Amino acid sequence: MFSKKTYIQRREELKKLVGKGLIVLFGNNESPNNCPDNAYYPFRQDASFAYYFGVQRDGLVGIIDIDNNREMLIGDDIDIEDIVWYGSVDSVSDMAAQSGVALSAPMKELQPMVDRAKGQGQEIHFLPPYRHDTMIQIMDLLGIHPSQQKAAASVTLIKAIVKMRSTKTAEEIKELEKAAVIGYKMHTAAMRTTRPGLTEKYVGGIVDGISHSYGLQVSFPTIFTQHGEIMHGAPSMEVLESGRLVLCDAGAESIEGYCSDNTRTYPVNGHFTQRQLEIYSIVEECHDLALSIAKPSVKYFDVHMAVCRLMTERLKELGLMRGDTDEAVMAGAHAMFLPHGLGHMMGMDVHDMEALGQIYVGFDEETQPRLDQFGTNALRMGRRLEEGFVVTDEPGIYFIPDLIDDWRRSGHCAEYLNFDLLDSYKDFGGIRIEDDLLITADGCRFIGKDRIPYHPKDVEAFMQQDK
Repeated sequence: MFSKKTYIQRREELKKLVGKGLIVLFGNNESPNNCPDNAYYPFRQDASFAYYFGVQRDGLVGIIDIDNNREMLIGDDIDIEDIVWYGSVDSVSDMAAQSGVALSAPMKELQPMVDRAKGQGQEIHFLPPYRHDTMIQIMDLLGIHPSQQKAAASVTLIKAIVKMRSTKTAEEIKELEKAAVIGYKMHTAAMRTTRPGLTEKYVGGIVDGISHSYGLQVSFPTIFTQHGEIMHGAPSMEVLESGRLVLCDAGAESIEGYCSDNTRTYPVNGHFTQRQLEIYSIVEECHDLALSIAKPSVKYFDVHMAVCRLMTERLKELGLMRGDTDEAVMAGAHAMFLPHGLGHMMGMDVHDMEALGQIYVGFDEETQPRLDQFGTNALRMGRRLEEGFVVTDEPGIYFIPDLIDDWRRSGHCAEYLNFDLLDSYKDFGGIRIEDDLLITADGCRFIGKDRIPYHPKDVEAFMQQDK
């Protein structure tokens, strides 16, 4: 936990932003794997609950009564049978005191408390749930069916939390730097280990083990695959082959739950072929372009589009694209190669606050998501950048055989694409390079002191160490 003062100040600011009513923040419960006593480990607290209360135990609810200026932590103390199996833990009242909350109560008090608030005409604020057990809690508490809870969630509360959590404080940046240190260890271990004959699963397991040994857990399921054209390719038992590329997208969570998220793509045998280098160099240039232009007041949508135009120009030089660059990008032809956005917010969730609704996190009244175009509809972040934002910079080029065939059949963007040449890349895979950017007063910088190698010569030199 951070200091008690941090959580007190956060809750005070939240009260001012929401204005009135009763805020009910649900912590997470344990999530059974295959039986009640065999839960997924380690326990992962809901990020918004943790942001305002800091407590990492399961089965808790935080109450902030704005109208009566009262705060309360609700939950049941564990009994002697639990202590036998799991050891002694702090009482709910002790945990409340640690986060600067004066009052605590057992879970049986939650329903009467909410009923009284409703009877007095108070508005009940809650966040859109993403776990089914929380949906059941909300249904029991408020009588709202799970199918209606997303629509019934408090937009006022969502916008207040997005406003607060988007801008990272100095102590949060320290946690993100800690996560970056673990991420560096994960990725460099993967690069040192990778060689022909091993399986994707073996290297992926090493990556995950490092995260667990230094931090809380991985910040998302590790992607380690020779099929880089698959956006979320899980490690398989496929054997790594000389001459192919492998894509590693992995991150860690610090003990406080702050995330890292990096991607590197490199040759299994440690040496790029000329064709691989041609595509890799385009992604490298796009990655560095974002670093050079992202700064406060610039819309991240505009950074994304600048990357798309540069990528289109370079692909035209290779003969894979053709025609006017601006027209090609406007038509979405570049999405053949980049079917996702440039990046997303980062923080206590790897896609920070995504459960609150991406339209509130990555967009605002000025910048609305474009849902009518393939590729652009997957953009997670488009709003103006502000000092203290943390966003990912993750351009990629992918050769997806089914997508190539689909667009060829339909003639989609045919005036901008060389399908005959594209066919020869169907066995290429995909390349992505990703780093986390902190927006500073006059620009941006990488999160993390040590840079995971990504310039081609650095990658090849690093992979030859100790081999």
